[in-house]
Amino acid sequence: MRIIYVTGKGGTGKSIVASITALASSFKGYRTLIISSDPAHTLRDIFELEIRREYTKISENLYGLNIDPIKEASDHYGVIMDYIASVFKARGVDEILAYELAALPGMTGIATMLKLETIIEEGGFDVVVIDTVPSGEALRYLYVPSIFSRISRRVMKIVSPLVEVSRVIEPITGLPTPTKESVEKGIEIIERMEKIREYLLDHDVTSIRLVANPDSFTISNAKRTYIQSALYGLNTDLVILNKVFPEKGVGEYLRGWLENQNRLIEDIKRSFYPIPIKMLRLFEKELKGFNMLERGVKELFGDEDPTKVYYKGRTVEINRLDERLEVIYPAPYISREDIELERIGDEMIIHLSTDMGKVDLLLPLPMITYKMKIEKAKLINGKLHLIFVEEK
Repeated sequence: MRIIYVTGKGGTGKSIVASITALASSFKGYRTLIISSDPAHTLRDIFELEIRREYTKISENLYGLNIDPIKEASDHYGVIMDYIASVFKARGVDEILAYELAALPGMTGIATMLKLETIIEEGGFDVVVIDTVPSGEALRYLYVPSIFSRISRRVMKIVSPLVEVSRVIEPITGLPTPTKESVEKGIEIIERMEKIREYLLDHDVTSIRLVANPDSFTISNAKRTYIQSALYGLNTDLVILNKVFPEKGVGEYLRGWLENQNRLIEDIKRSFYPIPIKMLRLFEKELKGFNMLERGVKELFGDEDPTKVYYKGRTVEINRLDERLEVIYPAPYISREDIELERIGDEMIIHLSTDMGKVDLLLPLPMITYKMKIEKAKLINGKLHLIFVEEK
């Protein structure tokens, strides 16, 4: 199975790009499923078809699924939520508020991933395209399996037989004892999350595709999302610039936008090199309905197989060196004389001298570097090595 996560800042058109990707996949003969947990039912508006909470046939080889994250969370977490709520109620918290507090952070996102694990286990699809929530939140959910995998299920299996014994001290502590069912459910969730983690970290199976618009805000968001995905060990294989103004027909009113867009396109090419960049122009009307989506397929993918892995590898590397942290960025065709660095918080501004004049490149840094200072920077074989040390 091939799994493609399409993510980006809200409003960039990631649902459109996900739909185009899924439709292009189905045209190649792959049995394709596009899934969304968007409560706004965006897929329904795009395909102009009611997408239900069970597999809904959209066209030949293409199916849709609108995941209800609340229902999924209830199915997977119900017994655990009951226990957590009972602890709050034992402390005198109102029952309604207790259940609000018992809702674990990220629960709905994790429940969506558990649904994906079910889809994988059931089989029946060659390609799954996932229209995710906006990028920052999406990547946190994708990293959850890595966290769970560090928790030994053997520890929970040791806890399970002790549940009945712990009931003896319940009157003393005044806190309810977790039920055996809730402990077993916890073990089950951990085991399932470990399975999905294997799929997510397999770069031949799972790809992240970033969607941005040719504006500084969404491009900056895409850069930060890319850094996060690199930290989590996920493979970003393609960046898609959506709503690109065509060179002709914009008129004098939008001329400034076009000039700024061209500058930003060069910026994003440098920032994400060697990851491929695809562009989808701003059409004369909304990309919705099959006729318009087919036009999008032709423009974005042409005759290509949209499910292929466009790029595989680590373009940004982050290494721990004792008390130091090394961040490595690709910096092709740049000499030491061309580069000047400026650090602002958790971002690095790289001032470059190019054939087009002075160019500023903004690179996000891992959040851990916020409490560190840059010790040195060096260029080695077309890569920029930034060395950080702890502030004394």
